[in-house]
Amino acid sequence: MIYIKFDLHIHTNYSDGLFDPIQVIKLARERGLDGIAITDHDTISGIEEAKNYIESNYKGNFSLVPGIEFGCIDEGEEIHILAYFIDYKNPELLDLIAKLKLSRINRSKKIIQKLNELGIPISFDEVLKETKDNLIGRPHIARALIKKGYSKDIANAFDKYIGVGKPAYVDRFKLGLREVIGLVNNIGGISVLAHPGLLKDKTKIQKCIELGIDGIECIHSDHSYEETKHFKKICIDNNLKITGGSDCHGQYQEGDLLLGNYYLELENIDMLKKSK
Repeated sequence: MIYIKFDLHIHTNYSDGLFDPIQVIKLARERGLDGIAITDHDTISGIEEAKNYIESNYKGNFSLVPGIEFGCIDEGEEIHILAYFIDYKNPELLDLIAKLKLSRINRSKKIIQKLNELGIPISFDEVLKETKDNLIGRPHIARALIKKGYSKDIANAFDKYIGVGKPAYVDRFKLGLREVIGLVNNIGGISVLAHPGLLKDKTKIQKCIELGIDGIECIHSDHSYEETKHFKKICIDNNLKITGGSDCHGQYQEGDLLLGNYYLELENIDMLKKSK
């Protein structure tokens, strides 16, 4: 039996990734993948560009799964939900994305104001230069801090200034788990709990199951072998879809690009669409 490889968790420069959609596709092909999902944070802007490039250049020999990643807050913990096979032109989805984009801009301005009060002369326009499609997140602020010499890397910027509990931190707009899982179901998508190994409170996994999640991201660049095995068992026991991906933002891990090293093997991509 021949299996094909899919990385179902990739970010482009339309959110906080370093590569544009075409670069991601080229790299994915070079690294032996048969398909990818673009799952940018709170935006679907990179999907059309990727779709058009694949249709023009690969003629059915490479697959794209349209996706998005939402950050939810549940009892103080951030939980990420991936959505696959979405109708990315759905008005309900587009309304939420517009709301999230505005909230990101407002949050970033407040963070920048706090940085200014700390004596760091960084401007909104400088941060905006680090973004594409004006979708701003803390990683873009971190990159601006690095360019101005206030941080050595993104992790350092979060540790010193913009991480939770740090001097310039500002709470994000809060999406609820029930709201997001319900929306994904309403627009015909597949909802998946992202990187459960990163959750502090593992009881959130059961909560997601009770709220109707369709699957769990078992394979992930931050999961150990034992964690992957454990999450797969949860999926089997609860009749959930098993998914996986690198969560690549363009970064390297131990000298190698994450893309292509973490993937799901399937007979065909339609297997993921089948009902539970």
